[in-house]
Amino acid sequence: MGKTYERIEGRLRTFIEEQKIFFTATAPLSGEGTVNLSPKGVAGSFAVLDERTVAYLDFAGSNAETIAHLRENGRITLMWCAFDGPPNIVRVHGRGEPVFRDDPRWAGLLRHFPAVDPEPHGLRAVILVTAELVRDTCGYAVPLMDYREDRALHARRFAREDDASLNAYFQRKEHIATSIDGLPGLPLPLPPSPPGDRPEAPRIPAPRSPD
Repeated sequence: MGKTYERIEGRLRTFIEEQKIFFTATAPLSGEGTVNLSPKGVAGSFAVLDERTVAYLDFAGSNAETIAHLRENGRITLMWCAFDGPPNIVRVHGRGEPVFRDDPRWAGLLRHFPAVDPEPHGLRAVILVTAELVRDTCGYAVPLMDYREDRALHARRFAREDDASLNAYFQRKEHIATSIDGLPGLPLPLPPSPPGDRPEAPRIPAPRSPD
């Protein structure tokens, strides 16, 4: 039986923070627009900021649908599933915004992610979400699956890029500056990474793949 929560705290917060993967869903206002669903999973890239606010790091990729939809209308749903332990599904429905490198909030937001080094992943935004509705459901149909490790491929791919080459990569992709439906996506040219934007903190190293 589903339950609605006023805050992200206690058992609910613990469950969210322990999951290895979550999903984000957004859509344009147009009824003919493309609904987007994305998996997110780099260890340490999600954080609960307070009882109504969460954030996650948005890394380099070949699309920017979530960013485009949030810039247009702000609607977003985040979902976590229990793939081990007791069955559970948690959804956070709310309003989101992409915070970019040249935003004065950038350095302060990055301090909420001390356990991950975002630089090898081509960090392009922090997605800030204010919860309006928080619910859980049983999750009885979600399969049991074992977590092995994070893939190292994303960090390997983008670790060789600097700001200039990363910007060139984004410029070449059809649906980064503009969404599939023609909405404004990631603002380009990409602002340079601010130097010294946060103190040193322990990092989670990228996992090694078998030789």
